[in-house]
Amino acid sequence: MSWNPRPPVLNFGHRLRAFDKNRYNPASSDKPGQLNERIAATMSDLLHQLISHQSMRTPDAMALYFKDRQFSYRELQQQIDAVSCGLLCAGLNRGERVATYLPKVPENVFGLFGAAHAGGVFVPVNPLLKANQVAYILRDCNVRILITSAQRLEQLAAVLEECPDLRAVVIIDDKPRPPAAAATHYDRLGWDSFLSSQRSQSPHPHIDSDMVSILYTSGSTGNPKGVVLSHKNMVTGARSVATYLNNHPDDRLLAALPFSFDYGLSQLTTAFSVGASVALMDYLLPRDIIRSIQRYNITGLAAVPPLWNQLAQLEWPEETARSLRYITNSGGAMPGATTNRLRAALPDTKVFLMYGLTEAFRSTFLPPEQIDQRPDSIGKAIPNAEVLVVRPDGTPCNAGEPGELVHRGSLVAMGYWNDPQKTAERFKPSPGQPTGIPLPETAVWSGDQVRRDEEGYLYFISRLDEMIKTSGYRVSPSEVEEVVYNLQGISQAAALGLPHPMLGQAILLVITTHGTVTAAEVLQHCKKELPNFMVPQQIVILEQMPHNQNGKIDRKHLATEYRDLFKELQA
Repeated sequence: MSWNPRPPVLNFGHRLRAFDKNRYNPASSDKPGQLNERIAATMSDLLHQLISHQSMRTPDAMALYFKDRQFSYRELQQQIDAVSCGLLCAGLNRGERVATYLPKVPENVFGLFGAAHAGGVFVPVNPLLKANQVAYILRDCNVRILITSAQRLEQLAAVLEECPDLRAVVIIDDKPRPPAAAATHYDRLGWDSFLSSQRSQSPHPHIDSDMVSILYTSGSTGNPKGVVLSHKNMVTGARSVATYLNNHPDDRLLAALPFSFDYGLSQLTTAFSVGASVALMDYLLPRDIIRSIQRYNITGLAAVPPLWNQLAQLEWPEETARSLRYITNSGGAMPGATTNRLRAALPDTKVFLMYGLTEAFRSTFLPPEQIDQRPDSIGKAIPNAEVLVVRPDGTPCNAGEPGELVHRGSLVAMGYWNDPQKTAERFKPSPGQPTGIPLPETAVWSGDQVRRDEEGYLYFISRLDEMIKTSGYRVSPSEVEEVVYNLQGISQAAALGLPHPMLGQAILLVITTHGTVTAAEVLQHCKKELPNFMVPQQIVILEQMPHNQNGKIDRKHLATEYRDLFKELQA
Protein backbone atom coordinates (compact mmCIF):
# COMPACT_ATOMS: atom_id res chain seq x y z
CA MET A 1 0.00 0.00 0.00
CA SER A 2 1.32 3.45 -0.85
CA TRP A 3 0.41 6.98 0.15
CA ASN A 4 0.75 10.42 -1.29
CA PRO A 5 2.83 11.99 1.47
CA ARG A 6 2.20 15.55 0.35
CA PRO A 7 -1.32 16.19 -0.89
CA PRO A 8 -1.52 19.06 -3.37
CA VAL A 9 -1.68 22.47 -1.71
CA LEU A 10 -4.76 24.34 -2.79
CA ASN A 11 -4.82 28.03 -3.54
CA PHE A 12 -6.10 29.86 -0.48
CA GLY A 13 -6.34 33.21 -2.20
CA HIS A 14 -10.10 33.06 -2.69
CA ARG A 15 -12.43 34.53 -0.11
CA LEU A 16 -14.01 31.99 2.16
CA ARG A 17 -17.76 31.77 2.14
CA ALA A 18 -19.24 33.69 5.04
CA PHE A 19 -21.07 31.52 7.54
CA ASP A 20 -24.68 32.33 8.35
CA LYS A 21 -25.18 31.09 11.89
CA ASN A 22 -28.94 31.08 11.42
CA ARG A 23 -28.70 28.69 8.44
CA TYR A 24 -27.86 25.04 8.79
CA ASN A 25 -29.33 22.25 6.70
CA PRO A 26 -26.74 19.49 6.34
CA ALA A 27 -29.15 17.07 4.74
CA SER A 28 -32.83 17.21 3.95
CA SER A 29 -33.39 14.12 6.11
CA ASP A 30 -31.78 15.68 9.18
CA LYS A 31 -33.77 17.70 11.64
CA PRO A 32 -31.92 20.04 14.04
CA GLY A 33 -29.96 18.01 16.56
CA GLN A 34 -30.31 14.70 14.71
CA LEU A 35 -27.01 14.85 12.83
CA ASN A 36 -24.84 14.73 15.96
CA GLU A 37 -26.80 11.72 17.21
CA ARG A 38 -26.54 9.92 13.86
CA ILE A 39 -22.78 10.49 13.62
CA ALA A 40 -22.21 9.40 17.23
CA ALA A 41 -24.19 6.22 16.61
CA THR A 42 -22.01 5.15 13.67
CA MET A 43 -18.60 6.35 14.85
CA SER A 44 -15.97 4.10 16.36
CA ASP A 45 -14.50 4.72 19.79
CA LEU A 46 -10.84 5.12 18.75
CA LEU A 47 -9.60 8.69 18.60
CA HIS A 48 -8.08 8.64 15.11
CA GLN A 49 -11.26 7.12 13.71
CA LEU A 50 -12.99 10.46 14.22
CA ILE A 51 -11.07 11.47 11.10
CA SER A 52 -11.25 8.19 9.17
CA HIS A 53 -15.04 8.16 9.57
CA GLN A 54 -15.31 11.66 8.12
CA SER A 55 -12.86 10.85 5.33
CA MET A 56 -15.26 8.12 4.19
CA ARG A 57 -18.43 10.13 4.77
CA THR A 58 -17.37 13.55 3.42
CA PRO A 59 -13.88 13.11 1.89
CA ASP A 60 -13.82 16.50 0.12
CA ALA A 61 -14.95 18.55 3.13
CA MET A 62 -12.21 20.78 4.53
CA ALA A 63 -10.63 19.63 7.80
CA LEU A 64 -7.61 21.90 8.36
CA TYR A 65 -6.59 25.44 7.41
CA PHE A 66 -3.15 26.88 8.01
CA LYS A 67 -2.07 30.09 6.28
CA ASP A 68 -2.15 29.27 2.54
CA ARG A 69 -2.46 25.51 3.09
CA GLN A 70 -5.63 23.53 3.49
CA PHE A 71 -6.45 19.85 3.80
CA SER A 72 -9.65 17.98 3.10
CA TYR A 73 -10.60 15.03 5.28
CA ARG A 74 -9.32 12.70 2.55
CA GLU A 75 -5.96 14.51 2.45
CA LEU A 76 -5.77 14.63 6.23
CA GLN A 77 -6.39 10.89 6.40
CA GLN A 78 -3.65 10.28 3.81
CA GLN A 79 -1.17 12.21 5.90
CA ILE A 80 -2.17 10.36 9.08
CA ASP A 81 -1.82 7.00 7.31
CA ALA A 82 1.64 8.01 6.07
CA VAL A 83 2.80 9.15 9.52
CA SER A 84 1.45 5.96 11.09
CA CYS A 85 3.38 3.85 8.59
CA GLY A 86 6.53 5.94 9.12
CA LEU A 87 6.34 5.49 12.89
CA LEU A 88 5.88 1.76 12.58
CA CYS A 89 8.80 1.49 10.14
CA ALA A 90 10.88 3.45 12.65
CA GLY A 91 10.22 0.71 15.19
CA LEU A 92 7.34 2.11 17.27
CA ASN A 93 5.81 -0.59 19.47
CA ARG A 94 2.33 -0.65 20.93
CA GLY A 95 1.83 1.93 23.67
CA GLU A 96 5.19 3.65 23.14
CA ARG A 97 5.29 7.44 23.27
CA VAL A 98 5.65 9.85 20.35
CA ALA A 99 6.25 13.51 21.24
CA THR A 100 5.64 16.54 19.05
CA TYR A 101 7.58 19.72 19.84
CA LEU A 102 6.15 22.12 17.30
CA PRO A 103 3.97 25.20 16.96
CA LYS A 104 0.43 24.74 15.62
CA VAL A 105 1.33 23.57 12.12
CA PRO A 106 -0.38 20.77 10.14
CA GLU A 107 2.55 18.41 10.74
CA ASN A 108 1.81 18.62 14.46
CA VAL A 109 -1.74 17.38 13.83
CA PHE A 110 -0.48 14.63 11.50
CA GLY A 111 1.96 13.50 14.17
CA LEU A 112 -0.58 13.38 17.00
CA PHE A 113 -3.24 11.43 15.15
CA GLY A 114 -0.67 9.34 13.26
CA ALA A 115 0.70 8.12 16.58
CA ALA A 116 -2.82 7.22 17.73
CA HIS A 117 -3.46 5.36 14.45
CA ALA A 118 -0.25 3.35 14.81
CA GLY A 119 -1.19 2.19 18.31
CA GLY A 120 1.20 4.54 20.07
CA VAL A 121 0.69 7.32 22.60
CA PHE A 122 1.15 10.96 21.62
CA VAL A 123 2.70 13.58 23.90
CA PRO A 124 2.20 17.17 22.68
CA VAL A 125 4.95 19.32 24.19
CA ASN A 126 4.21 23.01 24.61
CA PRO A 127 6.36 24.88 22.03
CA LEU A 128 7.09 27.60 24.60
CA LEU A 129 9.02 25.23 26.86
CA LYS A 130 12.80 25.47 27.02
CA ALA A 131 15.26 22.68 26.33
CA ASN A 132 15.61 21.35 29.88
CA GLN A 133 11.82 21.34 30.36
CA VAL A 134 11.36 19.42 27.12
CA ALA A 135 14.04 16.95 28.12
CA TYR A 136 12.29 16.30 31.45
CA ILE A 137 9.08 15.32 29.64
CA LEU A 138 10.93 13.13 27.12
CA ARG A 139 12.70 11.30 29.92
CA ASP A 140 9.72 11.08 32.25
CA CYS A 141 7.50 9.16 29.82
CA ASN A 142 10.31 7.43 27.87
CA VAL A 143 9.55 9.06 24.52
CA ARG A 144 10.78 6.87 21.63
CA ILE A 145 10.21 9.18 18.67
CA LEU A 146 10.27 12.99 18.61
CA ILE A 147 8.76 15.06 15.79
CA THR A 148 10.16 18.59 15.63
CA SER A 149 11.77 21.16 13.33
CA ALA A 150 15.41 21.66 12.38
CA GLN A 151 15.70 24.87 14.40
CA ARG A 152 14.15 23.30 17.49
CA LEU A 153 16.40 20.27 17.15
CA GLU A 154 19.43 22.57 17.31
CA GLN A 155 18.10 23.99 20.57
CA LEU A 156 17.56 20.49 21.97
CA ALA A 157 20.74 18.84 20.66
CA ALA A 158 22.63 18.86 23.98
CA VAL A 159 19.76 17.73 26.21
CA LEU A 160 18.64 14.93 23.89
CA GLU A 161 21.82 13.09 24.79
CA GLU A 162 20.25 12.80 28.26
CA CYS A 163 17.21 10.97 26.81
CA PRO A 164 18.48 7.40 26.35
CA ASP A 165 15.09 5.97 25.33
CA LEU A 166 14.88 8.20 22.26
CA ARG A 167 15.27 6.18 19.05
CA ALA A 168 14.51 8.68 16.30
CA VAL A 169 13.95 12.40 15.68
CA VAL A 170 11.78 13.32 12.69
CA ILE A 171 12.54 16.79 11.22
CA ILE A 172 9.51 18.26 9.45
CA ASP A 173 11.23 20.95 7.36
CA ASP A 174 14.08 18.88 5.88
CA LYS A 175 16.58 21.71 6.29
CA PRO A 176 20.30 20.92 6.26
CA ARG A 177 21.25 19.19 9.45
CA PRO A 178 23.51 21.05 11.87
CA PRO A 179 26.96 19.55 12.18
CA ALA A 180 27.04 16.98 14.94
CA ALA A 181 29.83 17.28 17.50
CA ALA A 182 29.56 13.58 18.21
CA ALA A 183 27.53 10.61 17.10
CA THR A 184 24.03 10.51 18.51
CA HIS A 185 22.17 7.50 19.86
CA TYR A 186 19.05 8.31 17.81
CA ASP A 187 18.35 8.39 14.09
CA ARG A 188 17.61 11.69 12.33
CA LEU A 189 14.87 11.32 9.73
CA GLY A 190 13.76 13.92 7.19
CA TRP A 191 10.02 14.40 6.81
CA ASP A 192 9.81 13.32 3.16
CA SER A 193 11.88 10.18 3.66
CA PHE A 194 9.97 9.41 6.86
CA LEU A 195 6.66 9.49 4.95
CA SER A 196 7.84 7.75 1.79
CA SER A 197 8.22 4.21 3.11
CA GLN A 198 6.62 1.70 0.76
CA ARG A 199 6.59 -1.10 3.31
CA SER A 200 3.09 -2.08 4.37
CA GLN A 201 2.79 -1.85 8.16
CA SER A 202 -0.36 -2.83 10.02
CA PRO A 203 -1.07 -0.68 13.08
CA HIS A 204 -0.74 -2.36 16.45
CA PRO A 205 -4.08 -3.63 17.80
CA HIS A 206 -5.68 -1.34 20.35
CA ILE A 207 -9.06 -0.76 22.00
CA ASP A 208 -10.86 2.24 23.46
CA SER A 209 -9.59 1.66 27.00
CA ASP A 210 -5.94 1.84 25.89
CA MET A 211 -4.02 5.01 26.62
CA VAL A 212 -3.62 7.34 23.65
CA SER A 213 -2.13 10.53 25.09
CA ILE A 214 -0.16 11.97 27.98
CA LEU A 215 -0.73 15.67 28.68
CA TYR A 216 1.67 17.38 31.06
CA THR A 217 0.09 19.83 33.46
CA SER A 218 1.86 23.10 34.09
CA GLY A 219 3.35 24.12 37.38
CA SER A 220 5.94 26.62 38.57
CA THR A 221 7.05 24.52 41.54
CA GLY A 222 8.13 20.93 41.14
CA ASN A 223 7.99 19.00 37.92
CA PRO A 224 4.84 18.77 35.80
CA LYS A 225 2.61 15.70 36.03
CA GLY A 226 1.69 13.63 32.99
CA VAL A 227 -2.07 13.00 32.84
CA VAL A 228 -2.74 9.72 31.00
CA LEU A 229 -5.81 9.71 28.75
CA SER A 230 -7.47 6.82 26.95
CA HIS A 231 -9.16 6.75 23.56
CA LYS A 232 -12.47 6.54 25.43
CA ASN A 233 -11.66 9.62 27.53
CA MET A 234 -10.95 11.75 24.49
CA VAL A 235 -13.71 10.49 22.19
CA THR A 236 -16.32 10.82 24.95
CA GLY A 237 -15.11 14.34 25.66
CA ALA A 238 -15.29 15.33 21.99
CA ARG A 239 -18.83 14.05 21.61
CA SER A 240 -19.95 15.59 24.88
CA VAL A 241 -18.70 19.07 24.00
CA ALA A 242 -20.01 18.86 20.44
CA THR A 243 -23.44 18.01 21.87
CA TYR A 244 -23.91 21.02 24.12
CA LEU A 245 -22.18 23.43 21.71
CA ASN A 246 -24.36 22.00 18.91
CA ASN A 247 -21.33 21.69 16.62
CA HIS A 248 -21.96 20.66 13.03
CA PRO A 249 -20.05 20.29 9.75
CA ASP A 250 -20.41 23.95 8.81
CA ASP A 251 -18.55 25.04 11.94
CA ARG A 252 -15.00 26.34 11.65
CA LEU A 253 -13.06 26.53 14.93
CA LEU A 254 -9.95 28.56 15.64
CA ALA A 255 -7.17 26.63 17.40
CA ALA A 256 -5.43 29.45 19.28
CA LEU A 257 -4.52 27.52 22.46
CA PRO A 258 -1.61 25.04 22.66
CA PHE A 259 -2.29 21.37 21.92
CA SER A 260 -0.44 20.47 25.14
CA PHE A 261 -3.44 22.01 26.96
CA ASP A 262 -6.48 19.70 26.93
CA TYR A 263 -8.74 22.68 26.18
CA GLY A 264 -6.62 23.53 23.13
CA LEU A 265 -6.40 19.93 21.91
CA SER A 266 -10.17 19.56 22.21
CA GLN A 267 -10.68 22.13 19.45
CA LEU A 268 -9.34 19.47 17.08
CA THR A 269 -11.21 16.50 18.53
CA THR A 270 -14.52 18.35 18.84
CA ALA A 271 -14.37 19.59 15.25
CA PHE A 272 -13.34 16.21 13.83
CA SER A 273 -16.12 14.43 15.73
CA VAL A 274 -18.76 16.20 13.61
CA GLY A 275 -16.87 16.80 10.37
CA ALA A 276 -16.20 20.49 11.03
CA SER A 277 -12.92 22.28 10.21
CA VAL A 278 -10.15 23.89 12.26
CA ALA A 279 -7.89 26.84 11.49
CA LEU A 280 -4.47 26.66 13.15
CA MET A 281 -2.73 29.76 14.47
CA ASP A 282 -0.09 30.91 16.92
CA TYR A 283 -0.88 34.50 17.82
CA LEU A 284 1.55 37.19 18.88
CA LEU A 285 -1.04 39.77 19.88
CA PRO A 286 -4.73 39.36 20.80
CA ARG A 287 -5.62 41.47 17.76
CA ASP A 288 -4.19 38.67 15.58
CA ILE A 289 -7.01 36.44 16.79
CA ILE A 290 -9.67 38.88 15.61
CA ARG A 291 -7.95 39.09 12.22
CA SER A 292 -7.94 35.30 11.96
CA ILE A 293 -11.63 35.15 12.81
CA GLN A 294 -12.28 37.45 9.88
CA ARG A 295 -9.90 35.65 7.51
CA TYR A 296 -11.25 32.17 8.11
CA ASN A 297 -14.88 33.04 8.97
CA ILE A 298 -14.53 31.36 12.35
CA THR A 299 -17.73 30.23 14.06
CA GLY A 300 -16.31 29.01 17.40
CA LEU A 301 -13.53 30.47 19.57
CA ALA A 302 -12.10 29.08 22.82
CA ALA A 303 -9.86 31.07 25.17
CA VAL A 304 -8.81 31.37 28.82
CA PRO A 305 -9.66 34.32 31.11
CA PRO A 306 -6.39 36.31 30.70
CA LEU A 307 -6.83 36.23 26.93
CA TRP A 308 -10.53 37.11 27.13
CA ASN A 309 -9.67 40.06 29.37
CA GLN A 310 -7.42 41.38 26.59
CA LEU A 311 -9.85 40.60 23.78
CA ALA A 312 -12.65 42.36 25.63
CA GLN A 313 -10.72 45.64 25.40
CA LEU A 314 -10.53 45.52 21.58
CA GLU A 315 -12.95 46.53 18.86
CA TRP A 316 -14.74 43.66 17.12
CA PRO A 317 -15.60 44.42 13.46
CA GLU A 318 -19.14 43.77 12.31
CA GLU A 319 -18.09 40.95 9.95
CA THR A 320 -16.56 39.12 12.92
CA ALA A 321 -19.84 39.26 14.81
CA ARG A 322 -21.65 37.88 11.77
CA SER A 323 -19.57 34.68 11.61
CA LEU A 324 -18.83 33.98 15.30
CA ARG A 325 -21.62 31.69 16.50
CA TYR A 326 -20.23 31.04 19.99
CA ILE A 327 -17.30 31.64 22.32
CA THR A 328 -16.22 29.47 25.25
CA ASN A 329 -14.25 30.05 28.43
CA SER A 330 -12.44 27.53 30.63
CA GLY A 331 -9.22 27.42 32.64
CA GLY A 332 -10.58 29.77 35.31
CA ALA A 333 -13.55 31.97 36.09
CA MET A 334 -14.36 34.68 33.56
CA PRO A 335 -14.77 38.04 35.32
CA GLY A 336 -18.32 39.36 35.04
CA ALA A 337 -17.11 42.66 33.63
CA THR A 338 -15.27 40.81 30.86
CA THR A 339 -18.34 38.74 30.02
CA ASN A 340 -20.46 41.88 29.80
CA ARG A 341 -18.00 43.64 27.49
CA LEU A 342 -17.83 40.63 25.16
CA ARG A 343 -21.60 40.28 25.05
CA ALA A 344 -21.92 43.97 24.19
CA ALA A 345 -19.36 43.63 21.39
CA LEU A 346 -20.85 40.35 20.12
CA PRO A 347 -24.59 40.64 20.76
CA ASP A 348 -25.56 37.65 18.59
CA THR A 349 -22.75 35.36 19.77
CA LYS A 350 -23.52 32.76 22.43
CA VAL A 351 -21.22 32.71 25.46
CA PHE A 352 -20.53 29.34 27.13
CA LEU A 353 -18.88 29.53 30.55
CA MET A 354 -17.27 26.21 31.45
CA TYR A 355 -15.23 24.52 34.15
CA GLY A 356 -12.79 21.70 33.64
CA LEU A 357 -9.59 20.05 34.81
CA THR A 358 -7.10 18.05 32.78
CA GLU A 359 -7.73 14.96 34.93
CA ALA A 360 -11.35 14.85 33.70
CA PHE A 361 -11.21 17.08 30.60
CA ARG A 362 -14.42 19.07 31.12
CA SER A 363 -16.89 18.94 34.01
CA THR A 364 -19.55 21.64 33.72
CA PHE A 365 -21.01 24.29 31.43
CA LEU A 366 -23.49 27.12 31.86
CA PRO A 367 -26.06 27.45 29.05
CA PRO A 368 -25.87 30.94 27.49
CA GLU A 369 -29.50 31.69 28.40
CA GLN A 370 -28.61 31.33 32.09
CA ILE A 371 -25.91 34.02 32.17
CA ASP A 372 -28.24 36.90 33.08
CA GLN A 373 -29.91 34.89 35.83
CA ARG A 374 -26.75 33.39 37.37
CA PRO A 375 -23.65 35.08 35.88
CA ASP A 376 -21.32 33.66 38.54
CA SER A 377 -22.26 30.02 37.97
CA ILE A 378 -20.12 27.37 36.26
CA GLY A 379 -23.34 25.55 35.36
CA LYS A 380 -24.16 21.87 35.62
CA ALA A 381 -22.43 18.65 34.57
CA ILE A 382 -21.74 18.12 30.87
CA PRO A 383 -23.16 15.03 29.13
CA ASN A 384 -21.55 11.73 30.21
CA ALA A 385 -20.40 13.12 33.55
CA GLU A 386 -21.71 13.44 37.08
CA VAL A 387 -20.40 16.19 39.34
CA LEU A 388 -20.76 15.82 43.11
CA VAL A 389 -20.18 18.33 45.92
CA VAL A 390 -18.98 16.52 49.03
CA ARG A 391 -17.57 17.02 52.49
CA PRO A 392 -14.11 15.66 53.41
CA ASP A 393 -15.71 12.37 54.47
CA GLY A 394 -17.43 11.98 51.09
CA THR A 395 -20.97 12.71 52.25
CA PRO A 396 -22.99 15.05 50.02
CA CYS A 397 -23.18 18.74 50.87
CA ASN A 398 -26.48 20.52 51.29
CA ALA A 399 -27.51 23.32 48.95
CA GLY A 400 -25.38 26.38 49.64
CA GLU A 401 -22.81 24.40 51.67
CA PRO A 402 -19.23 24.63 50.34
CA GLY A 403 -17.58 21.34 49.45
CA GLU A 404 -15.07 19.69 47.16
CA LEU A 405 -16.03 19.09 43.53
CA VAL A 406 -15.76 15.40 42.60
CA HIS A 407 -16.10 14.29 38.97
CA ARG A 408 -17.13 10.75 38.03
CA GLY A 409 -17.78 9.10 34.68
CA SER A 410 -16.03 8.04 31.47
CA LEU A 411 -14.04 11.29 31.23
CA VAL A 412 -11.95 10.46 34.32
CA ALA A 413 -8.33 10.01 33.25
CA MET A 414 -6.16 6.96 33.87
CA GLY A 415 -3.98 8.71 36.47
CA TYR A 416 -0.57 10.42 36.47
CA TRP A 417 2.16 8.73 34.47
CA ASN A 418 4.58 6.79 36.66
CA ASP A 419 3.41 8.52 39.85
CA PRO A 420 1.28 6.22 42.05
CA GLN A 421 1.52 8.52 45.07
CA LYS A 422 0.11 11.64 43.39
CA THR A 423 -2.42 9.50 41.54
CA ALA A 424 -3.71 8.10 44.85
CA GLU A 425 -4.10 11.64 46.22
CA ARG A 426 -6.32 12.83 43.36
CA PHE A 427 -7.93 9.66 41.93
CA LYS A 428 -9.95 8.03 44.71
CA PRO A 429 -13.08 5.88 45.03
CA SER A 430 -16.22 7.68 43.95
CA PRO A 431 -18.33 8.67 46.97
CA GLY A 432 -21.77 7.17 47.53
CA GLN A 433 -21.21 3.92 45.60
CA PRO A 434 -22.71 0.63 46.88
CA THR A 435 -20.35 -1.04 49.32
CA GLY A 436 -20.86 -4.41 47.67
CA ILE A 437 -18.90 -3.45 44.53
CA PRO A 438 -15.57 -5.33 44.84
CA LEU A 439 -13.69 -2.82 42.63
CA PRO A 440 -15.05 0.65 43.40
CA GLU A 441 -15.28 3.22 40.65
CA THR A 442 -12.52 5.82 40.57
CA ALA A 443 -13.41 9.51 40.52
CA VAL A 444 -11.35 12.70 40.36
CA TRP A 445 -11.33 14.70 43.58
CA SER A 446 -10.60 18.11 42.10
CA GLY A 447 -9.23 20.04 45.07
CA ASP A 448 -11.64 22.85 44.10
CA GLN A 449 -14.21 24.22 46.50
CA VAL A 450 -17.68 24.86 45.06
CA ARG A 451 -21.28 25.17 46.21
CA ARG A 452 -24.56 24.09 44.65
CA ASP A 453 -27.76 26.14 44.70
CA GLU A 454 -31.29 24.80 45.17
CA GLU A 455 -31.69 24.27 41.40
CA GLY A 456 -28.46 22.30 41.07
CA TYR A 457 -26.27 25.02 39.52
CA LEU A 458 -22.67 25.07 40.70
CA TYR A 459 -20.55 28.05 41.79
CA PHE A 460 -16.77 28.02 41.98
CA ILE A 461 -15.34 29.36 45.25
CA SER A 462 -11.62 28.64 45.10
CA ARG A 463 -8.98 25.99 44.94
CA LEU A 464 -8.71 24.56 48.43
CA ASP A 465 -5.00 25.39 48.49
CA GLU A 466 -5.58 28.98 47.28
CA MET A 467 -8.12 30.05 49.92
CA ILE A 468 -6.86 33.09 51.85
CA LYS A 469 -7.16 32.84 55.64
CA THR A 470 -6.94 36.38 57.03
CA SER A 471 -8.00 37.78 60.42
CA GLY A 472 -9.97 34.61 61.11
CA TYR A 473 -11.90 34.82 57.81
CA ARG A 474 -11.71 32.61 54.74
CA VAL A 475 -11.56 34.69 51.56
CA SER A 476 -11.78 33.43 47.99
CA PRO A 477 -9.35 35.21 45.65
CA SER A 478 -12.05 35.35 42.98
CA GLU A 479 -14.29 37.42 45.29
CA VAL A 480 -11.66 40.14 45.44
CA GLU A 481 -10.72 39.88 41.77
CA GLU A 482 -14.32 40.14 40.59
CA VAL A 483 -14.72 43.47 42.36
CA VAL A 484 -11.43 44.77 40.95
CA TYR A 485 -12.40 43.85 37.37
CA ASN A 486 -15.44 46.10 37.66
CA LEU A 487 -13.10 49.09 37.76
CA GLN A 488 -12.31 50.59 34.37
CA GLY A 489 -8.69 50.25 33.27
CA ILE A 490 -7.93 46.84 34.84
CA SER A 491 -6.51 44.28 32.44
CA GLN A 492 -5.65 41.38 34.76
CA ALA A 493 -5.84 40.82 38.50
CA ALA A 494 -4.66 38.19 40.96
CA ALA A 495 -5.37 38.21 44.70
CA LEU A 496 -2.93 36.20 46.85
CA GLY A 497 -2.69 35.30 50.51
CA LEU A 498 0.83 35.87 51.87
CA PRO A 499 2.24 35.17 55.36
CA HIS A 500 1.64 38.03 57.82
CA PRO A 501 2.74 38.06 61.50
CA MET A 502 -0.50 39.62 62.77
CA LEU A 503 -3.20 38.58 60.28
CA GLY A 504 -2.06 35.04 59.52
CA GLN A 505 -2.25 35.93 55.84
CA ALA A 506 -2.53 39.34 54.22
CA ILE A 507 -4.06 39.97 50.83
CA LEU A 508 -1.76 41.12 48.05
CA LEU A 509 -3.40 42.31 44.84
CA VAL A 510 -1.29 42.13 41.68
CA ILE A 511 -2.71 43.86 38.60
CA THR A 512 -1.89 45.02 35.11
CA THR A 513 -3.67 48.00 33.59
CA HIS A 514 -4.45 49.43 30.17
CA GLY A 515 -5.09 52.99 31.28
CA THR A 516 -4.04 55.56 33.84
CA VAL A 517 -5.61 53.90 36.87
CA THR A 518 -3.39 54.09 39.96
CA ALA A 519 -2.89 51.82 42.94
CA ALA A 520 -4.56 54.44 45.15
CA GLU A 521 -7.66 54.44 42.96
CA VAL A 522 -7.84 50.65 43.02
CA LEU A 523 -7.49 50.66 46.82
CA GLN A 524 -10.22 53.27 47.17
CA HIS A 525 -12.49 51.17 44.94
CA CYS A 526 -11.83 48.06 47.05
CA LYS A 527 -12.58 49.92 50.30
CA LYS A 528 -15.87 51.06 48.83
CA GLU A 529 -16.97 47.66 47.54
CA LEU A 530 -15.42 45.15 49.98
CA PRO A 531 -15.57 44.52 53.74
CA ASN A 532 -12.46 45.56 55.60
CA PHE A 533 -11.04 42.05 55.99
CA MET A 534 -11.15 41.55 52.19
CA VAL A 535 -9.41 44.82 51.28
CA PRO A 536 -5.86 44.20 49.96
CA GLN A 537 -3.07 45.22 52.26
CA GLN A 538 -0.93 46.15 49.28
CA ILE A 539 -1.35 46.56 45.52
CA VAL A 540 1.40 45.89 42.99
CA ILE A 541 1.07 47.08 39.39
CA LEU A 542 3.09 45.10 36.85
CA GLU A 543 3.77 45.87 33.21
CA GLN A 544 3.13 42.24 32.34
CA MET A 545 1.47 39.46 34.34
CA PRO A 546 3.34 36.13 34.47
CA HIS A 547 1.48 33.24 32.80
CA ASN A 548 2.05 29.52 32.80
CA GLN A 549 2.36 27.49 29.60
CA ASN A 550 -1.44 27.22 29.22
CA GLY A 551 -2.01 30.96 29.35
CA LYS A 552 -3.33 31.11 32.91
CA ILE A 553 -2.04 33.59 35.49
CA ASP A 554 0.91 31.92 37.23
CA ARG A 555 -0.19 32.36 40.85
CA LYS A 556 2.54 30.11 42.23
CA HIS A 557 5.20 32.27 40.59
CA LEU A 558 3.65 35.42 42.10
CA ALA A 559 3.37 33.81 45.54
CA THR A 560 7.04 32.83 45.41
CA GLU A 561 8.10 36.26 44.12
CA TYR A 562 6.34 38.17 46.91
CA ARG A 563 6.32 35.62 49.74
CA ASP A 564 8.44 37.81 52.05
CA LEU A 565 6.69 41.09 51.22
CA PHE A 566 4.80 41.53 54.47
CA LYS A 567 7.58 40.04 56.54
CA GLU A 568 9.82 42.83 55.26
CA LEU A 569 7.18 45.44 56.05
CA GLN A 570 6.99 44.22 59.64
CA ALA A 571 10.77 44.08 60.12
